[in-house]
Amino acid sequence: MEDLIRPIYQERASHRNTLGILLIEKKLNNSAITDTFDVVLLVIVKDADSPVFSKHYTAKGQKAALYIVSEEKLNEWLLFGSNRKVIDWVLNGKVLFDRNEYVRQLRNRMLEFPEEARRLKMGVEFAKLIRRYTDGKVFLETNQLLDAYNHVIHALHHLARLAVIEKGFYPEVTVWNQVKQIDAQIYKLYEELVGSDEPLEKRLELLFLASEFLIHSRLPSGSAHLLNVLKRREEAWSIGEMVDHPELEAYSVDLVIMLEYLVDKHVLTTEEMPTKGQNVYHRYYKIASH
Repeated sequence: MEDLIRPIYQERASHRNTLGILLIEKKLNNSAITDTFDVVLLVIVKDADSPVFSKHYTAKGQKAALYIVSEEKLNEWLLFGSNRKVIDWVLNGKVLFDRNEYVRQLRNRMLEFPEEARRLKMGVEFAKLIRRYTDGKVFLETNQLLDAYNHVIHALHHLARLAVIEKGFYPEVTVWNQVKQIDAQIYKLYEELVGSDEPLEKRLELLFLASEFLIHSRLPSGSAHLLNVLKRREEAWSIGEMVDHPELEAYSVDLVIMLEYLVDKHVLTTEEMPTKGQNVYHRYYKIASH
């Protein structure tokens, strides 16, 4: 396999666009980390026509996968956690090529996890948590128990990731192993949901009650980034202004449900602005004064 991958990474290392190359080998106790491939080559490039490009190879009965990923796409994955394997790859992969110590500096940033990056990541996770919790509660109230179960599982997962980020760590693929050490209460809720002998409806009712308390306890950390952006001016914000703000685009479709949650919890207030229509008003948002 080494004879196969050496010319591949040597060729990629010769490209001026290449920032770093990492080798990830299959683990005996966790082949999922490489999608069952024997080795993965992760090539990080400055720019690319396609944000992700992949090729598969075989040699002497072994499989290898090559991923060429743009720096922009990699940063997106690290922010949103939408490709959690990559966090493990970047932190634990063997560095084969590192232009101007790009990979080393990236690892240092991930391990140090600067406060502003942590706040944004917590905000995004909190918004996703509110979305799953709110939608799941509606499914429970309309007796759609399997859909409610699916949403509460996802809500607990976002809650777990939020707890890990609060402690200054990146959530990894094995997030529940991390949470077991960090927040036993959340881990116990997860165990009760998937392992209890109680009827499903009863389990869901208890989980939603417990989740409501845990979500509320995360309100300060989960809303800190959004509020920090909103407080930069005295005027109220329209939804359009927030959606277009570069620091808030990471919230995507979950921004609206998060705003409504913060209004419900009296963290934000709403203001009405007149429109051309009679008795029709624009709805604006502002941090509540206490």
